[in-house]
Amino acid sequence: MELKIVKIDKPEDVNLILGQAHFIKTVEDLHEAIVQTVPQMKFGIAFCESSGPALVRFSGNDDELTKLAKGRAMEIAAGHSFIIFMREGFPVNILNTIKDIPEVANIYCATGNPVEVVIAESDQGRGILGVIDGVKTKGIESESDKATRHDFLRKIGYKL
Repeated sequence: MELKIVKIDKPEDVNLILGQAHFIKTVEDLHEAIVQTVPQMKFGIAFCESSGPALVRFSGNDDELTKLAKGRAMEIAAGHSFIIFMREGFPVNILNTIKDIPEVANIYCATGNPVEVVIAESDQGRGILGVIDGVKTKGIESESDKATRHDFLRKIGYKL
């Protein structure tokens, strides 16, 4: 077995959800869930099929994000993994809806941060062991940091 790191290169203004599911209809179910939950969200989805032709299945409503999803899915190439890239919305807007899809088995991360995917590769295939989401923690927030966090959440409309 060999361990690998796959860096998820993406534009800074793009968020992502990386997960695992178990069925070829995942792509369509993810697409429907997103447009039913946040209709204005721009997104691209790719799903790594893990049997039969073992293709990257894809969908989306934004050509750039769909192309990005297909490319990163091929780099990950881990069976039954999926990746969603999005703009005009955040993972928190769709995360519970995505988790409620019956074939979704796991969410590895939902973030706008830089991400590295830790992959194990064997003779049979590849699997995701986990992710590195963002940077190493640098300290504990001060009262000033706390005030900044509170102000930011209100500025973007997530708290009253």
